[in-house]
Order: sequence, then structure tokens, then C-alpha cells
Amino acid sequence: MATRYLVLEDGTIYAGIAFGGSRDSMGELVFSTGMSGYQQSITDQSYNNEILMFTNPLIGNYGVNRDNLESQVPTCKGVVVREIARRTTNWRMTMSFSEYLEQHDIPGISDIDTRAVTRHIREQGAMRAALVNEVTDETMAELQKWARNPHAINESATHNAYSAPATGRRIAVIDFGLKYSILRELSKRNCDVVVLPPTATVQDVEDVYPDGVLLTNGPGDPTAVPEETLEMIRTVEQKYPLLGICMGHQLFALANGATTTKMKFGHRGFNHPVRNLETDRIDFTSQNHGYMVERASVDQTDLKILLEEINDHCVEGLRHQSLPAFSAQFHPDAAPGPHDADYLFDEFMQLIDQNPVQK
Repeated sequence: MATRYLVLEDGTIYAGIAFGGSRDSMGELVFSTGMSGYQQSITDQSYNNEILMFTNPLIGNYGVNRDNLESQVPTCKGVVVREIARRTTNWRMTMSFSEYLEQHDIPGISDIDTRAVTRHIREQGAMRAALVNEVTDETMAELQKWARNPHAINESATHNAYSAPATGRRIAVIDFGLKYSILRELSKRNCDVVVLPPTATVQDVEDVYPDGVLLTNGPGDPTAVPEETLEMIRTVEQKYPLLGICMGHQLFALANGATTTKMKFGHRGFNHPVRNLETDRIDFTSQNHGYMVERASVDQTDLKILLEEINDHCVEGLRHQSLPAFSAQFHPDAAPGPHDADYLFDEFMQLIDQNPVQK
């Protein structure tokens, strides 16, 4: 078994056992508290540029199957676990977790005290990290120079429009790095879906004659998105009912004058309680975000806070006060995680029915 090293930007080094891909890699080290769903997590494009550490001590016991992918090509920079399962079994599996990472040349490291590393990140904040097969004098220097790719959305999202035809409401989905689970939730509601790239213009949206528009999740800093995209959102929300999810929530906020900021270590996992401030309903939610909408900035806009995280009062949803548009910072589509909040898709459908578009 080969040794691999996890090197943090503050100089902390952890030695473990290599699995998966063989290359060295750098990214922002983040942690997820999910008890399962490792396959959906690593194929979530929101982890582009990030080294994903799982706090659950055993990972990989049910292998990987083709049905639980959230994208075709994972873009996370590495995986950190306490223990990788030596035996994997599931009637749907097509390969082991380690084999899947090796297939996509994503390096993994096991036999790491992930509890200790998580505590370190919670105290110090998410930080740059490297997975290397050998620690050299250049490792730390290269790590200090590493910067998140500002064009991660362009790497993660589609470059060409495509459709998933059905006979129901037509939804224009603007792809910033979408999870397939969003499309599955729309499909359950018989939606006629047209997926557009993140560079979509107002004309591109109008050309598909949608009944509503959905802004998807995606990786990176929302302020790196071009002003043209925010202007598109400002125009589109005047014409069509709109739902923003995760990155889409943040872009919806920016387009309407609110601001965003980087969180200390983010929310990643499936046990985050969220309160609906309109109904006082509480749901457990699936979350994956390292940025958030600044609460005070909402007061200066036409938005109001719809949803908030109970533990730290982070803004988890917004509603426009005069337009049929709202957003959720978390994933009502889950995958993995609880489906408590999938009613938000039904609310989106009702909003469309109550605000028909003149075609």
C-alpha cells in the first residue's frame, strides 16, 4: 500500500494510504457530514476545485452504480476518508468506489483521522490543500500559489442546449453545473425541460417559449459570474416565474442588489434544519455551499428572506416581493439527503400556473 500525504496551507501534514487516481492534486479542502451518498457527492459539480472529506468513518461499502450519478464526469480534486471499504456489495453496483476514482484519475487518501482534520477546519476555516505522493520543498510553495479556477462554472456546465421533452409545463433550466436530481424532480412533474448553458441570453430563453425558468446549482464564487448573466436574470424574472437553487439562489440575490460572502467552512451535508419564515415549517435539508447571501444586504432590495438555517440563521431562501420569483440555498432535490423540502418544486409549479406567460 502506497503512502500519500494530505498537506494543508498552514503547514499541517497528514500521512495516509493512497487509493483511486495516482496524480498529485490541489484544491480547497471541505468536509461533508453526510452518512451516505458519497457517489452523488463526488459527482456534484458544486465540488469542482474542492478536495472532499467525508466525516462518516467508512466510505465505499456499496460501491458505485450508474443510476446515482449527478453528472457524467466528476470534477472534485480529491477525496479524504477515515476508512475505505475493503469489501463492497450491492445488487446495482458496477465497480468499487476506489475503481471509480481511479477511472477518473481522482486521488484519494484513507487512514486519516478525519475527525481531527474536521475540527481543525472548523476552527481555522476551509483552506487550500494538496494530495501528494511525496512532500517536497516545492509542495508548500505551489500550494500557496494555488487559486480557485474562476471559470469553474464553464467547466461544469453544458456548452450546448439540450432537452428532455414531455407534455407538461416547459421549464428553461439555466445550467451553472446542475445536478441530475433537479431534472429528475422536474420530470416527476411531467415538465418539458430545455437546458441552456450558463452563457444563455434573454433571447435564448425567450426562443424556447418557457412557462418558467430555473437557475441551477454550480461551483465557485457567485461574484465571478459575468454581469451579463445577472442582467439576464433581472430581465427574465420580469417575464417568467423563476426558481433559483444553490448557486442560482446566490445569483438571484446578486441580480436584485443583495451581496454574498464566503463562509468560514460552509454547509455540506444532509442534516441542516431550515425554517420557512412564512409558514414556520421546519425541514431537514441537503446542503452544499461555501458562500452565502449577506443577511443585512437583503434589506436594501425588493427581496425578503423566505428560509433560514436554524443553527446559524444563514439565509437559505429568498422571495421577490412583487414578482413570481423565489430561491433556495439548499437542494430541495436532495440526492443524497432528505426530501422534506421537495414541496418547493410544487410551489414553483403553482407559481407558474398562477402567472401564465403570454406566448
